[in-house]
Amino acid sequence: MSTTHLRPDTTGRRRSPLRFVQPTVAIVAAVALLGVPFWLVVVTASKNQAEAFRPDLALPSEFLLWENFATVLTDGRMLAALGGSLLVMIPSVLGVLILGSMAAWILGRRKSRLLAFLYALGISGIVLPPAVVTIVLLLRQMGLAGTPVGMIGVYMGMYMSTVIFFVTGFVRTIPPELEEAARVDGAGPVKVFVRIILPLMMPVLATATILISLYIWNDVFYALFVVGGRLDTLPLNLYLVASSGLYLQNWHLIFAYIILMTLPLLIVFMVAQRKIIAGVTSGAVK
Repeated sequence: MSTTHLRPDTTGRRRSPLRFVQPTVAIVAAVALLGVPFWLVVVTASKNQAEAFRPDLALPSEFLLWENFATVLTDGRMLAALGGSLLVMIPSVLGVLILGSMAAWILGRRKSRLLAFLYALGISGIVLPPAVVTIVLLLRQMGLAGTPVGMIGVYMGMYMSTVIFFVTGFVRTIPPELEEAARVDGAGPVKVFVRIILPLMMPVLATATILISLYIWNDVFYALFVVGGRLDTLPLNLYLVASSGLYLQNWHLIFAYIILMTLPLLIVFMVAQRKIIAGVTSGAVK
């Protein structure tokens, strides 16, 4: 009879000192890349003008964050700028999601050389920068320069490619049998899209919504050329008042403004983060 000698498994012992290295490195990197800038913004926004003149990581001698928030809201015309941002962002996001998802549904379901060319043309806006001078001149010819409608049109044209790129790949993962069954029951194209396709698109549309909202919310370059001086948005208002007498060298007010401007999207992201992650990974697991 042969006997088998069992050797103790020492693999776990050998790897145990190293299993904490990767999480530790990740935590340190996250603290360095995210925690330090966040701390700098918060502590600077909590200081008075003299202490914040040279921003650093030191704690303030007196915590003035809420007082600085009140100054920004009352003297910085922030509420009016918030209304301008919402006036431009909400229609832009809704319009680009509706039109982009409908276009992506057609491009993802039908195959032809013409549609392949249209798809390549549709997503070309991701890599091709918009021509600012041409946009401004065209809006002037149409009488839309300096108007919210013109700014909404610019944003929709700029970010339509993002929605088409995200949603087209997702549509190709949806079984066509769902649409065929709905058509057999007498549903038309609009009903099929609204009842069948659109609910399935919600995770990827949530991702596109956050990305496009983030782009529009923080945009100052295109807003300056299209509606600058006629309509205030939050980043445009910050740019204008930061170079004027109120915020000149007042870093505590600038950082307080940045915190208030970031809070709405931060809250939305925290609430919808599960759908956002699901939308990013949905096309990779099917």
